[in-house]
Amino acid sequence: MAARTGTGPAGNGDAGTVGPVRNVVVLLLDSLNRHMLGSYGGAEFDTPHLDRFAREQAVRFTSHVTGSLPCMPARHDILCGSLDFLWRPWGSIEIWEEPITQQLRRAGVTTVLVSDHPHLFEVGGENYHTDFSAWDYVRGHEGDPWRTYRDPSYIGAPALPARGGGWYWERLGGPADDRPYDRSRTFFRAEEDFPGPRTMRAAADWLRRGAPDDAPFLLFVDEFDPHEPFDTPEPWLGRYDPDWEGEILIWPPYDVGAVAAGRLSEREGRHIRANYGAKLSMIDHWVGEVFAALSARGLWDSTAVIVCTDHGHYLGEKDIWGKPGVMQYEPLGHIPLLVHWPGVAGGTECPALTTNVDINATIADVFGVAPAGTAHGVSLGPLVEGLASQVRDWAIGGVYGNWVQVTDSRRKYARGAAGENFPLSMWSNRWSTMPVHGFEDAVRLPPPDRRARLDFMPGSDIPVIVQPFEPGDRLPFWVGRNVVDAHFLFDVSEDPDENENLTGTAAEADMVELLRVALRAVAAPKEQFERLGVA
Repeated sequence: MAARTGTGPAGNGDAGTVGPVRNVVVLLLDSLNRHMLGSYGGAEFDTPHLDRFAREQAVRFTSHVTGSLPCMPARHDILCGSLDFLWRPWGSIEIWEEPITQQLRRAGVTTVLVSDHPHLFEVGGENYHTDFSAWDYVRGHEGDPWRTYRDPSYIGAPALPARGGGWYWERLGGPADDRPYDRSRTFFRAEEDFPGPRTMRAAADWLRRGAPDDAPFLLFVDEFDPHEPFDTPEPWLGRYDPDWEGEILIWPPYDVGAVAAGRLSEREGRHIRANYGAKLSMIDHWVGEVFAALSARGLWDSTAVIVCTDHGHYLGEKDIWGKPGVMQYEPLGHIPLLVHWPGVAGGTECPALTTNVDINATIADVFGVAPAGTAHGVSLGPLVEGLASQVRDWAIGGVYGNWVQVTDSRRKYARGAAGENFPLSMWSNRWSTMPVHGFEDAVRLPPPDRRARLDFMPGSDIPVIVQPFEPGDRLPFWVGRNVVDAHFLFDVSEDPDENENLTGTAAEADMVELLRVALRAVAAPKEQFERLGVA
């Protein structure tokens, strides 16, 4: 099908013919660490199926970066094609937006979602699934309120005793934290009962039995693994830490400087990292089931297969753990992207700068639909086909009320607020913030008040509520508490470990100007320019 011309922040890559692609399979693995995959040079953990996919069937993108963060904002990038982190913290599809699934339904494309991702079915994420032709929700992962009790027959296998989800909070003097997964895991009786394997098995089964022969399809597999909890059964359990004794630590801390400060022992840190590796290797094994199903149906010659993620996960790099309030260093912000494209040789590398909204534009190109409303992505088709060496000059990303980051692929600039973290407004007609189980009342946003006004989103004639925040207000979850006058500039081509902060040099002025260019291009609200001190 003919590709559309990219409407995002393009460089010299005009769209061309995208090749003999009939279908698309997206495998989104949450918190997939690029630097731990064998195909990207990782040697710590085993990922044979993804490595073989990269080596034999896929184009490996080496400059792919995060956009809107964290979980649901990243999915908004992919399913709606527009960056939303400058406008709101976390939310559903807004009434002025049209997801790619709605466009594909009108175009006669069968769309299927298979997922164990709880946030897709909670407040702030609950309508992303509704425009798929069909969806399958696999229950029991992380915060999914699947069970109100523990299985009384649970005897510790295959899910062996593990410390509860609130162990680190309690160590720091916080309240007890009863997490749904700690109940759900008592119902697992075999590896095949864990949410990740069940999700991959369901996706593979649909490819074998349900994928149409006479119509195009999009299969979107939103797999929460290797996201925490880092819980696996044997033979994965203990694979990378066989000498650990005592209760397993499956819930990682979210902290900065934890080992240096004595809050987390070095031995505990190694154990947590090893358990992530076990989860990574387990889900890699089950990804192989999806690849096998594609082979069984003979779909490789007609189907683009995109392996992607929302972000990485810190596991001790710079003594950072989880996804705490720090700028997006490389382990979290520089993410993997592997694309199989019919007619294009596998085992190749693409160094062009890309980001997650480009996945949305690529899906639109394959099926010949035009983007609806505001679109910030550029198709990857010209890159994988060798028709372009570059499709964007910069990429912008970040977290609402936190650092805003811009990169030209060589230099990365993360700018915090200037002076204070205001002015800051939330633009949304679906009032929500990230749900935190057990702490709902502490993070729930109050409704809009008399300070709110109506405005219009760029490209829309639908009024939107704009709620300004002021000091003393309850702010949305993830808003930065330590971002004021904290700016970071790294030349990652020369300093990949990000040890030399170049702010204050002549290079910063160049990156401030690039940030202005990017903010204007995505029509950021004017208060963001003021908050960042770049107006």
